[in-house]
Amino acid sequence: ARAERDPAQMLLGALIQPTVKHFAAITDPLVFGALLRAIEGYLGDPAVMHALKLTPHVFQRPGELRQMEWTEIDFAKAVWTLPAAKMKMRQPHAVPLSRQALAILESMRGLSGSGKYVFPSVRTRARPISDNTINAALRRLGYSKEQMTAHGFRTSASSLLNESGKWNPDAIERALAHMVAGSIRRIYNQSAYWAERVEMAQWWSDYLCQLRDGGNVDFPR
Repeated sequence: ARAERDPAQMLLGALIQPTVKHFAAITDPLVFGALLRAIEGYLGDPAVMHALKLTPHVFQRPGELRQMEWTEIDFAKAVWTLPAAKMKMRQPHAVPLSRQALAILESMRGLSGSGKYVFPSVRTRARPISDNTINAALRRLGYSKEQMTAHGFRTSASSLLNESGKWNPDAIERALAHMVAGSIRRIYNQSAYWAERVEMAQWWSDYLCQLRDGGNVDFPR
């Protein structure tokens, strides 16, 4: 006899669904501009200050940024190359660096360039800043965990880049190093959209400067 109900459908309710953790993020351009101005005025450990300034420009995961090493930075090619071992998805990832991002790194190079980590701990240069450092800096600036988080910069970038309508959504996803279903498509996406991502990285940094300086919140053409 033909089954009247799909057994798979009956099991759906019994399966444990993965919990998706949402991190507080600012997606309003005016409010984001105010945050960028607050970051510009941050006074504290130089490594924390530079990491805080770089975070919105590259919008990678906080753990990846805090463990950034000088050997991963190619100033001539303007690229930050992360090995697979450091990535959540265990795939190598390249991040194009805008002029603004390079300037921040160049400023930091005079402070920590002789060591391993770009953003070393204030206690020992043998270790990077801690995983909660950026969040703690945001709290010092007056932003609660319900308002903004270190991980939230990724959401801010994703939201505003998509809202601009200028960029292929797949290029944005690739910039965020999000998992792409299917092994063949995943391999293809390692190098796909690179030219667009380079252009997008510079456009994004220019837009951040525009917001920080209190300029027009409309997206530049």
